[in-house]
Amino acid sequence: EGHCDDRGTEEYNLALGEKRAVTILTYLKNLGIGSDRLMTRSMGENVPMCEQSTEACWGENRRAEFVQALSRQ
Repeated sequence: EGHCDDRGTEEYNLALGEKRAVTILTYLKNLGIGSDRLMTRSMGENVPMCEQSTEACWGENRRAEFVQALSRQ
């Protein structure tokens, strides 16, 4: 999942979150992890870790997170 701080429009932040998630996906694929085991999702600014309007808080919200999904059978 790609996450962003709350500055910028919702559309921009969703695109930025997707870019962040795809960058991590590409890195993991380059390490040899199969594409069939990976997927991305942009959360944009919708799931903040911190709610304050400070540089430190915005930095916490700009992140990528790994979420284990249930197996696809």
